[in-house]
Parts: sequence; C-alpha cells; structure tokens
Amino acid sequence: MMVPAALLLLGALAAVLAPRLLARTDWQDREPVVALWAWQCVVVAVLLCCVLSMALSAAAAWQAVRGHVFAPAPHSVVEAYAFTGGPWAAATAVALALGGVWTATVLAREVAGARAERRRRRGELLLRAPLLPGEKPDGERLVVIEGDRPDARWLPGATPRLVVTTAALRRLKGQQLDAVLAHEQGHARARHDWLLHSSAALATAFPRVPVFAAFRDEMHRLVELAADDMASRRFGRLTTALALVELNEDSGVFGPCPTPRAHVPQRVDRLLTPPDRLPPVRRLKLTAVAALVPVVPVLVAFGPGLRALG
Repeated sequence: MMVPAALLLLGALAAVLAPRLLARTDWQDREPVVALWAWQCVVVAVLLCCVLSMALSAAAAWQAVRGHVFAPAPHSVVEAYAFTGGPWAAATAVALALGGVWTATVLAREVAGARAERRRRRGELLLRAPLLPGEKPDGERLVVIEGDRPDARWLPGATPRLVVTTAALRRLKGQQLDAVLAHEQGHARARHDWLLHSSAALATAFPRVPVFAAFRDEMHRLVELAADDMASRRFGRLTTALALVELNEDSGVFGPCPTPRAHVPQRVDRLLTPPDRLPPVRRLKLTAVAALVPVVPVLVAFGPGLRALG
C-alpha cells in the first residue's frame, strides 16, 4: 500500500499547493494560453494520482483485479509492489471509484444542462430570426436580432452562430464588430466551452478541493484574455478595447460597485497597456515544464516495476 498512499499524498499536495504557487506567478496575464495549458496539466496530474491510486489499491485488495492489471508483467514486478491487501486497500479503492462515478455524473449533468440551454437559445433565435427561403442551416452565420441592449454572443454547436443585437451594431464602429467576431470565434475554435464545463463540473463535484475551485475561476478569466489576444492580433488592441467598452458601458461594470462581470475593466486596461510577452524560449520552457507535471504520478506508480525490470 505504499505506492497508492504516496499517490494520494502527492495528489493532495498538488491540489493544495498548486493553486498557491500559480497565484504567485507574474506571467499568467501575459501568456494566457500557456497558463490555460499549465492549469490543465495540474488538474490532469491530480486526477491521475486518484486513478492510479484506485487501480493499485484495487489490485492490492482483490486478486482478480491484480491479475488483470499486471497480466503482461513478470512475477518480479508484482513482487516489487509488495501488495498486502487488507480492508484499507479495499476501502481506498471503493472510495476513489465512487469519487470517479460522482465526477462523471456531475460532468454529464453539466454537459446535458449546457446542451438544453443551447437548444433553448437556438429555439428562441429561430423564432426571432428565422431562416430565409433557400437559406441552409449550416456554416458560421451572423444573426442580427432586435435588442435595446448592446450584446454579442457566440452559440457553439454543429451550426455555430454569432448573435448580435441591433443596439450593438449601432454602438460598434469601424472594425469593432470584426474584433468582437474574432473574439467569439477564438472561443469557438479553442473549444473554451469544454474547458468551462469541465472546470465547473469538477468544482461542483468537489467544492472543498482548492485546485478545482481555482481551476474554475481561472478558466473563466483566462479564456477571455486568450480570446482578447486573438482579436487584438488581427484588429489591434485599441479597437478591441473600444469594442469591449461599447458592449459593456451600460451594464454597470465600470461603476464603483462590484458586478458579475467585474473583470471587464481589467481586460480593457490590459488591452490599452499591454504587458510584455515572455520570450519564446521561456514560453517553451513553461509549456514543457507544465507537460511534465502529469508525468510525475505516472513515474511514482510505475517506479517499483521499472526498478524491478532494471
């Protein structure tokens, strides 16, 4: 039971310390795409610790599971893990398995809810902006609907739609509409909706785990920064910042009182006073280091077997 316990300890340390360590870094706002990758690698590492610990605990508790897990391995590898069985192994395996089932259930519920909301919005959109005679419901489509408040949103799916209100068209000038379109297309092409759903599911399933709560909060912030950068690279930072201001000026986000979209002023400030990007070599190093994080639990799990083979 030493390896499963070590994996659980490693996962617990990563779940508690990783958010604090990442919060102290000064490069996430400068490189949101790299930060998104780093957060995903940390979460994958924590989940790998749980999955590998569950498999090894089940192998220690039940001979049948051990035979399947170590079927192609020589006898010396099995002996290297020194499985002792006992009630603790079974209890650990069952608890982790139940946690996995609960996570899958919450994720499925999150995805089902998002799809239902998407169908509802598409139904409303068809009522307000029906297809014209001969128009095919495929490909990206810009839909303009009547609205007193400026708004622009992307509806992902098999037939993605960018929905813009007439108030937004009156507000957005020049290439500002193009910048909004590029921002929303950036969300769609990077599949940010899946990141938001998975992070929300993990935080809902395990609200007291720091890494999952921080993962959800940072995803909401970083995907917007990444999409801002995609738009600004094509149409300029000033144009993108002005488009953000025009869309949100009447929503109260620039007032003294906090609002649900209080991150918008920070996004505008970041676009107007852009931080220096990291050198390409450092970006590559950060990406490589983040990719190695999930490798650590794999090495811990396979370490005794590799030493036995060596």
